Amino acid sequence: MDNINQLLVQAQAAYNVCDWSSLIQCLQQLIQREHLEHPEILNNREHLLELALSVLETGDFQERWEIAKVIVRLNSIAIPRLIDILKDEDADEELRTHAARILGDLKNLDAIPPLVELLKTNESDELKEIAAAALGQMGSVAIAPLTELLAEEQTRLLATQMLSLIRQKETITPLLSVVQDPQVAVRVVAIEALSSFHDHRVQTVLLNALKDVAAPVRREAVLGLGFRPELRETFDLVAKLQPRLYDIDQEVCCAAVVALSRMGCDAAAQALFQVLISPNTPRKLQLETIRALSWVGTLSGLEYLQTALAQLQTAVVWQEIVTVLGRVSGSLTDKAAEILLGMLQDNHPGVEIASIKSAIALSLGQLGKMQAMSALTEMLTDNDVQVRLHASAAIKKLDSETQSSE
Repeated sequence: MDNINQLLVQAQAAYNVCDWSSLIQCLQQLIQREHLEHPEILNNREHLLELALSVLETGDFQERWEIAKVIVRLNSIAIPRLIDILKDEDADEELRTHAARILGDLKNLDAIPPLVELLKTNESDELKEIAAAALGQMGSVAIAPLTELLAEEQTRLLATQMLSLIRQKETITPLLSVVQDPQVAVRVVAIEALSSFHDHRVQTVLLNALKDVAAPVRREAVLGLGFRPELRETFDLVAKLQPRLYDIDQEVCCAAVVALSRMGCDAAAQALFQVLISPNTPRKLQLETIRALSWVGTLSGLEYLQTALAQLQTAVVWQEIVTVLGRVSGSLTDKAAEILLGMLQDNHPGVEIASIKSAIALSLGQLGKMQAMSALTEMLTDNDVQVRLHASAAIKKLDSETQSSE
């Protein structure tokens, strides 16, 4: 008796005594890729399905989870039985959710009508979510039935969520149909999904959504436009995004800061600087703006940070500016090093704070500029041990970079 027949006998024995753990192990071995075309497996597929379904119907959650993977490997033969379970209103909810998940993994067209029907008629939110997710897994073939579900208020949000997971251009039209839906959650999901498409219809929708009454919608529109710097001039995006820097919702403000940092221009840097120095700007937004001015990638962005070091009298702000200056790259590293060395040479008030002085040493080391060597060497005699340690580490970093370049 070969190994396949032995496993079949063991599987039946495990079933006879309801030993689901052993049965699962046997079935997992039997449905391995190299065994699927074996004559004994082909002749016993229906029986293997019955064994697997017995675990699915009566096992605990973990056993059901494991056997679901086996059923997926049995492929289309399982579809009719799984659909029967899905339709069975007397079956327990957990069993039906497992059946829905498996149907989603199998991506079979026959499963679409019962999944859609369940979404329309079932009262269980969890089961409806699983059914919607199963439809979403099916890709383009599910777009049409999901689009139909947009017509019903009770299924619109789930349908929108699942359409948003199918990142194919065919979803643009149905998603556009709900961008002004009364449900805020629907608008949020639709705007977020549409933002990933470079389609001329989407641009206008995002611009209009900047003025939506709901803050989450405005935030998604801001984030979406932030990923379209190529439209900066055509749609005057800096001017369109700037008002959102002063939004009543701080999360929208923070999103606008990040979006403007991606515009990569002096106008964006100027708008960010005005927020940074405003006395009404909350601390969280200030720190986000400091980071954005370093990300914008312009010389003016660093010059605004240099100005902020002089105008703002807050240690936490100084510390953040020093930190971000150490992270700039490319042609801006010379300016960043100049600003940091200037703080030391001009005895900026922040230099009197050990944590900020340590951060200056760390940032100078990260920038890799040899002109910082003298200042770092002087820091080796500082009264604070952390300053000395950071200065020593920065000097070692500069030395190693010098040696590697020789």
